[in-house]
Amino acid sequence: MQFVEELVVDEFLPTVRSLLAGELRDRGLTQSEVATVLGISQSAVSKYAHGDVATNDRIAADERVDSLVDELGAGLASGDITPVQALIEIEVLIRELETGGDLLAQLHEEAVPELADHGSSFRVHDPENDRRTSERVLSSLRRGLRILENASGFAGLIPAVGSNLVACTPDASNIDDVAGVPGRIFDVKGKATVPADPEFGVSEHVATVLLSARRHGATAEAAINVRYDADVLAELEEQGHETAEFDESDDVGSSVGAAIDDHPDATVLYQTGGPGIEPLIYLLGPDAEAVSDDVRSLL
Repeated sequence: MQFVEELVVDEFLPTVRSLLAGELRDRGLTQSEVATVLGISQSAVSKYAHGDVATNDRIAADERVDSLVDELGAGLASGDITPVQALIEIEVLIRELETGGDLLAQLHEEAVPELADHGSSFRVHDPENDRRTSERVLSSLRRGLRILENASGFAGLIPAVGSNLVACTPDASNIDDVAGVPGRIFDVKGKATVPADPEFGVSEHVATVLLSARRHGATAEAAINVRYDADVLAELEEQGHETAEFDESDDVGSSVGAAIDDHPDATVLYQTGGPGIEPLIYLLGPDAEAVSDDVRSLL
């Protein structure tokens, strides 16, 4: 009898640690620094470096593993990602790979063939509990924020009120189900500045726009606000986005809902402002990374 956790400990983690150790060494960290970042001994780092630790070729070759190792290597080396954040993102990937039919589930079924009798709908773990769902949302949001922070020129799209990138759980019903940046993203001397790690329940305005759009049929799970500019709006339309205008009023939810009712496929909402109201554009998308990529395409 072999549990999937044993496979994770015996094959997945050594493979990922080996790849991460090599990535961090390639980025200039010393053996001691790598050991500190990964929370392992220097002798273990040495073993990884010399290939003395057995790794799983199928895990190492998986595109998602390779992409995450590259992303975490860059973030850990620069200090943009903490070891705790890296741990959460690795945990999220493990749960994804454990679902029926995916890599770790396949490896587990090969080790315990009887599991295959449960069919393709079998789930080694339940990936949909609230804690894991929240972790996935925050993980996606952090990746989206890194895209924006590294996007040259993004600061120029930040409105005076600040931007906020938000993402929600699949069954979001209120602001507490929407994660965003506490205090919003601001332009500080030409650089986009994210003041704190994302949290649930900290966004009101952008979260309200997202939730209102969803209540009227939009499938988006993420959104961002940027400054209004007719050329930006035209570029978004050129890229294939359907746009819809709404009136900025005391009841933003109703105005957004009416816009979505008239334009159910809209992925860009905008309002042109008024007395004391700054004009803004809102981009909607399936997740925070997709929304950030849409913003980056404007630069």
